[in-house]
Amino acid sequence: MKTPSMLAHSRQAARGRGFTLIELMITVVIVGILTMVAYPTYRDYVVRGQITDGINGLAAVRANMERHFQDNRTYATVGAFTTPCAAAPAYGSFNVSCSGAPDATTFTVQAVGSGATAGFTFTVNQLDVRATTAAPAGWGTCATQWITKKGQTC
Repeated sequence: MKTPSMLAHSRQAARGRGFTLIELMITVVIVGILTMVAYPTYRDYVVRGQITDGINGLAAVRANMERHFQDNRTYATVGAFTTPCAAAPAYGSFNVSCSGAPDATTFTVQAVGSGATAGFTFTVNQLDVRATTAAPAGWGTCATQWITKKGQTC
């Protein structure tokens, strides 16, 4: 015959065993499903944030090119005054540079992504025509605007 203290001890031991295998497997499946849904969305969100760096870089270099034109009446290098897009730095994960050599009246600046933004190329010219000339699958390209989020149309 079990005494009340022995019954209390056996109930406490049953509670202290932890999780059953089925409970653990259900938890793993739920976490796996959440990860499959959340990770691609999170990655797209991070890439969108990094795209902003490239776009800001293009805007800054374009403004510098316009200042250079106001001072020299040409977008090209004049004497000791080097065109700004020739020495454009990296902005985040984007390398910003001239696409071809600027001449007296035209220029095109491009931002080429690397790392998480590899495959993206954005451009802007002297007329402020913005274009997405290359993008990874699912993002799309456009000759008249910058594509800044997945699924955006031209």
